Amino acid sequence: MTFLRELLAVIVGVFISFFIMFMVLIAIGTAMGSAFGEKDQITVKNNSVLVLKLKEEIKDYAPKSGDPFDEIFGFGDEVIGLNTIINAIENAKYDDNILGISIEALQLNSGIAQTQAIRNKLFEFKESGKFITAYADFYDQKNYYLSSVADSIYVNPVGGIDFKGLFGEILFFKDFQDKYGVKMEVIRHGKYKSAVEPFLANKMSDANKEQTQSFLNSIWSELVIDISESRKKTNQEINHIADELLARTPELAVENKMITNQLYRDEYESVINTLSNFDENKKINTVSLVDYISSGKGRIKSTSKNRIAVIYAQGEIKYGKGDEKYIGQELIVKALKKAVKSDNVKAIVLRVNSPGGSALASDIIWRELELTKKEKPLVVSMGDLAASGGYYIACNADKIVAEPTTITGSIGVYGAIPNISEFADRIGINAEQIGTNKQSVGYSIFEPITEEFYNVTKEGVELVYTTFVDKVAAGRNMTFAQVDSIAQGRVWTGKEAIENGLVDELGSLQDAIVIAADLAGIDDYRVRNYPDYKKDFKDLFKGPFASIKESVLTEELGKENYKIYKRIKQFSDLKGIQTRLPFLLEIK
Repeated sequence: MTFLRELLAVIVGVFISFFIMFMVLIAIGTAMGSAFGEKDQITVKNNSVLVLKLKEEIKDYAPKSGDPFDEIFGFGDEVIGLNTIINAIENAKYDDNILGISIEALQLNSGIAQTQAIRNKLFEFKESGKFITAYADFYDQKNYYLSSVADSIYVNPVGGIDFKGLFGEILFFKDFQDKYGVKMEVIRHGKYKSAVEPFLANKMSDANKEQTQSFLNSIWSELVIDISESRKKTNQEINHIADELLARTPELAVENKMITNQLYRDEYESVINTLSNFDENKKINTVSLVDYISSGKGRIKSTSKNRIAVIYAQGEIKYGKGDEKYIGQELIVKALKKAVKSDNVKAIVLRVNSPGGSALASDIIWRELELTKKEKPLVVSMGDLAASGGYYIACNADKIVAEPTTITGSIGVYGAIPNISEFADRIGINAEQIGTNKQSVGYSIFEPITEEFYNVTKEGVELVYTTFVDKVAAGRNMTFAQVDSIAQGRVWTGKEAIENGLVDELGSLQDAIVIAADLAGIDDYRVRNYPDYKKDFKDLFKGPFASIKESVLTEELGKENYKIYKRIKQFSDLKGIQTRLPFLLEIK
């Protein structure tokens, strides 16, 4: 039997080796094919309309994947970088081949601040005198907000507009915990630190209601101001339409001038022809945003030797290396050191889009930023989220620039530990611990949390909170008391944060880059993006299987149930004390 087992192991090993070699050869062949131009070269024809569908997930930074299996088997996520979208629209503004833009997005997979950044760039595009028009079978609020920048907006005759204002939804698990005996033990500092509130209660606290209502109102007011300006209405009129659902049908939307007209798709194509001064019997040339970017229009060309380094910190903050989906201190520190070492890099912009996470990883990044700004000007640009740990790594910059709808602040700390002692008792499991010293056993998920362990952990949470507030106070030239009064885990929008001193200016990533260049005393430069996401050979095989697993779970559980599963798993995966946003809030 031993011989057969060893023989089988050898056969399996040989098979796996051949499979890996086969895949590597395919990857090399694919890469060489691309290098030698086997792919069709994309060209932008004369008299073209740029079409924005924006169906991909939008990230602040989405460099081409270094994983050959993504391209071979299509395992990679469909993502597009906000930076390349902005650059493409800027290039289209001056491109003689582009007559105008047609927004044809159905559902945007982007944050509100990202959407506002794209909308603002489209507003700038209109200054060129070129047209922007929009069409959709149905508009949700985010899509309508983006499309409202257009000169004319059209909807399918049996479509409509979901325009009713923003709301937030939070799932609470307290009753579930009590019922099944599986819970999270929570230690926190900050009355607004509501990330863990769903495990402590079965409804929102007054403090959480206060902050949530405040930042929802702040975000909504931004959308209303932009829409009212584009649709030539007052803010009161826009709010009345939302309150009374006066855009719910195409007829009502036209009557209340939220859209231009209701048309079928073929009729809309005639509109584009007319705007392009084309004969309606002649088909207009179109180019998708993805193809336009692939043609080389996703970057701003420059021959300058001077560079502004833009370092993207996007995703949750976890202790470790980091990749495209989460922030690890190793990659960020490496990118900062590389930018500082380069003589061509004159200033650094840290683009933060993060709800926070590991307090330890956040502090390591903070320290490297502290060293960085002694060498070169450091500016922070905030995206959709720069909260808790995301603010921790931003607070010591020379200048902080946020979008008006950025979610920031959340200066608070918590620890959360799973505990199944009640569940174990119910099913007849008893765990016994033996140790050499008084504190050697530590914490067991099979035993109720002890007062001694709670006090030690609480001490750690309080220490991190004090450290956090101290660093914000030093970075923002405020006293501890001033920061503490606006901290306590409270969330603010960028517009609110500029009023309480957490942010210096409102603006886009491009604005932050201009500020960095000004601090460096240069006006001629090009942008260099960091980090470089290079995968080790062993990591190349993780992506495909992770994608398959997620796909299977989503199909079996359903999208909503899978969301709940991911949220609970996020908490069970937490390690160490956390500086994290109340990410269980979903804005709709």
